Amino acid sequence: MAASWLSRMGIVVVLGLAAVAPAGAASPGGELTKMTDPEDTFTSPDGQVIIEQYWKDKGEFDRVYEYWAFDAKHEHGVLLNRDKYIDDARYAAGFRFSPNSQWVVRMQKLGSGTHTLFLYRRNGSQFSEATPKPLGDMVWDYFYSQPISRQIHRKSGDRDSIDHPQIHLVKGADDNYASQGRHWPDSRYLVLSLSFDAQGEDHPLPWVEDWQCVFDTKTDKFSIPPDLARPRKTPRPSTTPSPNESEHRQIRPFPA
Repeated sequence: MAASWLSRMGIVVVLGLAAVAPAGAASPGGELTKMTDPEDTFTSPDGQVIIEQYWKDKGEFDRVYEYWAFDAKHEHGVLLNRDKYIDDARYAAGFRFSPNSQWVVRMQKLGSGTHTLFLYRRNGSQFSEATPKPLGDMVWDYFYSQPISRQIHRKSGDRDSIDHPQIHLVKGADDNYASQGRHWPDSRYLVLSLSFDAQGEDHPLPWVEDWQCVFDTKTDKFSIPPDLARPRKTPRPSTTPSPNESEHRQIRPFPA
């Protein structure tokens, strides 16, 4: 698998139904309720895969979701989110297929102002996780390996304490970002966006809004194309906001 230049909506490696689904699990259990709104169901561009979402209450104030991929005839099902990621399935998700229908990105809300991505890979009716950890976690790893993290005085150990960490798939994956003037190989690159803020910090450090990078599904590597490295707005120093600024200063992306 791979990652290249194309900038917490991506895609998951689908190697085999059995690889993702627990033994003997071919369909949702009877205790689960299917989400029936049209926007909660996703069909691959080739029409051969349908992703449905199911939920059940777990305790008085908790709800968990399962995301199932079925063939067009709804005869074979595979559970995409396994037990080890059950804590990341407290909300309904969004899914985006690559144009060739071989990759699926799961866009997952984790909590208020918190968002990540999972990537799956498809092979026929089989699915598998395309990355060794959630794609969103890999974006954070890459971010903390870049000069920008040092410029804003953030360390990888700060990840669990920053406010509203978000990883998103940038719009355009449906057409290989041709609508943005790209001429990239079919279904190879994903443009991803990272943001967080300093809400709640007594002495706010700089934060980041819409820092972008590209993941290459062929090489599993990240990169930052020159046009994405250019800041879209002039960075501001971390000083007291003026009266015209919002309480949570906007994070301007620094050059990578």
